[in-house]
Amino acid sequence: MNELTRPSPALLPWAPERSGGAWPADAPPPAGPPDPGPPDAGLLDAGPPGFGSPDSGPAELGPPNPAPLEPGSPEAPPPPRRPGLRDALWLPLRLAWRQLRAEKARLASAIAGVMFACVLVFMQLGFRAALFESATALLSAMRADIFLMHPLTIVSFKPEPLPRLRASQALALPEVAAAVPVYLTQATWRNPETGVRRAMQLVGFDTEAGVMDIPGLAPLAEALKRPDTMAFDIRSRPEFGPVARLLAERGPFEVQLGHRMLEVVGLVEIGPSFGADGNVVMSELNFRRVVKERLPSQVDLVAIRLRPGADRDAAIARLREFLPPDVMVLSQPQLVQHERNYWENATPIGFIFMFGSLMGLVVGMVIVYQILFSDIASHLKEYATLKAMGYSNFYLGRVVLGAALLLAVLGFVPGFVLSVFLYDVVGKGTFLPLAMDAARGFGVFAMIFAMCAAAGLLAMRKLRDANPADMF
Repeated sequence: MNELTRPSPALLPWAPERSGGAWPADAPPPAGPPDPGPPDAGLLDAGPPGFGSPDSGPAELGPPNPAPLEPGSPEAPPPPRRPGLRDALWLPLRLAWRQLRAEKARLASAIAGVMFACVLVFMQLGFRAALFESATALLSAMRADIFLMHPLTIVSFKPEPLPRLRASQALALPEVAAAVPVYLTQATWRNPETGVRRAMQLVGFDTEAGVMDIPGLAPLAEALKRPDTMAFDIRSRPEFGPVARLLAERGPFEVQLGHRMLEVVGLVEIGPSFGADGNVVMSELNFRRVVKERLPSQVDLVAIRLRPGADRDAAIARLREFLPPDVMVLSQPQLVQHERNYWENATPIGFIFMFGSLMGLVVGMVIVYQILFSDIASHLKEYATLKAMGYSNFYLGRVVLGAALLLAVLGFVPGFVLSVFLYDVVGKGTFLPLAMDAARGFGVFAMIFAMCAAAGLLAMRKLRDANPADMF
């Protein structure tokens, strides 16, 4: 029995990967139709020896061999065109799209899988970013230049007391314009309508010093100097009551905070965090009235404002030189990063959100891999036919990767739109700062594209089975 021989791996002259401006060496040269000559030319050449021209040699039967034409001559066909970048990308992409479109149910399943992974990654990263932003909202609202904090303070809502004397010592630097002590603690707030108590973050400092640049605080500086007054954070959770509406209807009104009645004179904007659902701002004197057990010589932070034109980094270096080791000198971005590090490293919340994002990518990659693998398996004979026609494995691999790219785009677009809608719904329900930004959008698209590309590379192994000698 004759055995089938495997085709030669060399590409055929008409294969799409064949490049170059001239015909390959192993292919027959192009030739035009032979010139028939005059009607009796063949007879003259076919006559016996000595027939015809006296000095002609022995004639042979058949037409003469035509001379090969030069590639540049008018009679020669044009040489094969080198495929450009557009053809190298567009042709496999078009074939991949037609292949995906042929199975609409399978295409819908693949798009749904990519969209699920996209939404899951978006939500996990959004929750993680909202966690860090809300946890540092209070410190981000403090617009001082430099802060002094106890080295053992790991998070703002559990501060270690700092000697108030350090604020006076900081004033020894000529570039320091003001050093204001800041007091932080939590007390119970009684809802003015329902009477329900809830924990509230208290922030006390000298409101007329001009060191803290909390939004909405400047117009209330004079009113907060009065005894038993405070400003309510308008971004606090609604469980504290409709404070903004009551303030608009009644004007300043009294609310029980801790064991004392204080008057709400205005609104500021800070935002809730994972440590506190709401905030109130008051003067240092009113803070001591509410928290009577706090010693006046103990503070939680010292906010420092520098003189115009002063070098902040140089001032930080000088403060670290002459202040005792029981003080940590930080800039405002460093203070925010210190708070962020606690939630990211000292708690499992940051790891959980990142792990959820990775699991979403893994699930999406498995779904895309199964779709591509089954698509290749169902069209294995077609792939073998393309190989027999001269298409290489590299070209067919581009087809598979093109299908993966199409699935990434088709799944990302609806996933992005759905994630923006869910951000708005969840943000309004939880009062977390959930918002879509361009950096996160491009980052998630890059992850989705890498996920689909990895699934395509894994599915390309199935192309090895597309052997024409085994299929036919």
